[in-house]
Amino acid sequence: MALMPKRVKYRKSQRGRMKGNAMRCNYVAFGEYGLQALETSWVTAKNIEAGRVAATHYLRREGKVFIRIFPHKPVSAKPLETRMGKGKGEPEFWVARVRPGQICFEIGGVSEEVAKQALSRVAHKMPIRMRLVKRGHGI
Repeated sequence: MALMPKRVKYRKSQRGRMKGNAMRCNYVAFGEYGLQALETSWVTAKNIEAGRVAATHYLRREGKVFIRIFPHKPVSAKPLETRMGKGKGEPEFWVARVRPGQICFEIGGVSEEVAKQALSRVAHKMPIRMRLVKRGHGI
């Protein structure tokens, strides 16, 4: 099941604007190896779930996968073939705002080669370019 908040104060949000680099969550904190974003984008809950499944499937219950991003932002869309007006559409899916430098996934408890392979599979599922970083090595 895709990630989404249990409760929100407001059901619909404006699109907003993303600029600048990540000021927090920009170093490996939980595992030994991490996947760092190099671009700004929305990462959907489906992308995050696909990355999690790819990593856990490759690791075969060894090590641990940490997901450092969570989709807090609702994205609304109007139904197809609907005329203009009549208000804002209903929330369709949830996204996480990702900025350059943010660590999205981490892996611990496995060797470097296994972690590289698992994180490269995760990176292929993401809509942005990412790079592998080790613990203690930031931007």
